[in-house]
Amino acid sequence: MYEKKATIMKSVGLHARPATFLIQKANEYRSSIWIEMNERRVNAKSLLGVLSLGVAQGATISIIADGPDEEAAVETLCELINSDFEE
Repeated sequence: MYEKKATIMKSVGLHARPATFLIQKANEYRSSIWIEMNERRVNAKSLLGVLSLGVAQGATISIIADGPDEEAAVETLCELINSDFEE
C-alpha cells in the first residue's frame, strides 16, 4: 500500500472536469486506488464516488493505492493534481 497527500488548488475544486481527468488517469492502472478526505474513502475510479466527497479548492486529500503499480499510480495522480489538471 502506498499513500501520498495532495492539495487541490483548482478554483472549482475536484468538480466535474478535473474529477474526470483524475478518474481517466486512475483507470490506466491495475491497482486499487482510493481518495480519502475527512475520514471518508472513495474509489478513485468512480466519478460518483469522487464527486460525493465535495472536494473544494485548498482541500488536502490522500491518494492511496494497493497493487502491482501502486507507487506509479499515486505519483502520477499527485503530479496531475499539482499541475492543476493540465495534461
